Amino acid sequence: MNVADLINEVNVINPYKHYGKVSRVVGLTIESKGPQVSIGELCYITVGRSPKRKVMAEVVGFRDENVLLMPFTTVHDIGPGSLVEATKKPLEVKVGTSLIGSVIDGLGQPLNGHDLPKGLRPFPTDNPPPNPLSRPRIHDPLSLGVRAIDSLFTVGKGQRMGIFAGSGVGKSTLMAMIAKNSDADLNVIALIGERGREVRDFIERDLGEEGLRRTIVVVATSDQPALMRIKGAMTATAIAEYFRNQGLNVTLMMDSVTRFAMAQREIGLAIGEPPTTKGYTPSVFAYLPKLLERSGTNESGSITAFYTVLVDGDDLNEPISDAVRGILDGHLVLDRKLANKGQFPAINPLKSISRVMNDIVDHSHRASADRLRQLLATYIDSEDLINIGAYKRGSSKEVDEAIQAYPKIIQFIKQATDEKVSFNEAVQLLVNEFSN
Repeated sequence: MNVADLINEVNVINPYKHYGKVSRVVGLTIESKGPQVSIGELCYITVGRSPKRKVMAEVVGFRDENVLLMPFTTVHDIGPGSLVEATKKPLEVKVGTSLIGSVIDGLGQPLNGHDLPKGLRPFPTDNPPPNPLSRPRIHDPLSLGVRAIDSLFTVGKGQRMGIFAGSGVGKSTLMAMIAKNSDADLNVIALIGERGREVRDFIERDLGEEGLRRTIVVVATSDQPALMRIKGAMTATAIAEYFRNQGLNVTLMMDSVTRFAMAQREIGLAIGEPPTTKGYTPSVFAYLPKLLERSGTNESGSITAFYTVLVDGDDLNEPISDAVRGILDGHLVLDRKLANKGQFPAINPLKSISRVMNDIVDHSHRASADRLRQLLATYIDSEDLINIGAYKRGSSKEVDEAIQAYPKIIQFIKQATDEKVSFNEAVQLLVNEFSN
């Protein structure tokens, strides 16, 4: 930093601190008389008697003359008259290459209780999406090491994909496969609203040492306040943005957007927003594009993002699924029926799509993928007749071909969690097996 920058820093410093006092606590929100603050600003609330400690909170709204605050942690010691100190800045997290391999919380602090590594720089968590005209178009495919995705739903560097599934259909396992096998420079994984027991299972069993070595994991478990879950998603996205600005190709995976939306619903209802579809408040549908549009390409690098959507009752048309599907560049649908048959990953090729695939693959690749889907669709349409023995071979040439190809299709889609398949291998096998 040069002298001119230092002078500017000194000129903008406010020599005064602004304080307010807690007047009441209603549900999830804390109301205070003052200080003079704005939406999204970070404040500290002094709680306890001896010793006193400071609790971080964020300004989430206003009611009459009062400030509405929401704490990042559960607060039991707060009382009327507790001091509220304004910071005049939003939440920032510290980011740098030495953070790679760490597991942190929604505020950027290590979950193991150790100190942050040296050499990190502060970076804001809430940033605007890149200008649409400054986003380079997606031209290059990204190898994910998952045969079904690389061949049938090719993902480009900077694409944003949804993974839609009910609970227990293999979302976490698929994310771990992508983290270990993809050609991305770095992975950022956000576990939002996850059960506490499953965090360690995911890190040690699914991700493993090999995956964690080039990954930053951000965790905000389901027992934490709604604001902490929101900040977990924001922090993970900000970390991915930081490394994208360094020229890297980053893979961002968030599990799940649904729990992010539920956390925002909690906050919206707590500050008095009216409930709309299925109880979700208007702010939920305003925040979703703000979060999801932050990933993608910019002039420096790319964020290829995978957002899991927990489909309530396997209903793909519920409000959050519908909103997310309209924002993203494609979706992978994990089918419970396929999982019950032992097909993993349980990707349904007839319900999934990649909207940029046609722009980044050659003609033979595209034609072979279309041929596989055509054969599978023909088989599914006649499956009931085939299973009860009502279909006679020779009645339809297309159905005969589909019956013959079906075992090859299932074998092609199936992949063990420890099996790595390169992009070229996947495409070559697809063209060899299913070209016209």
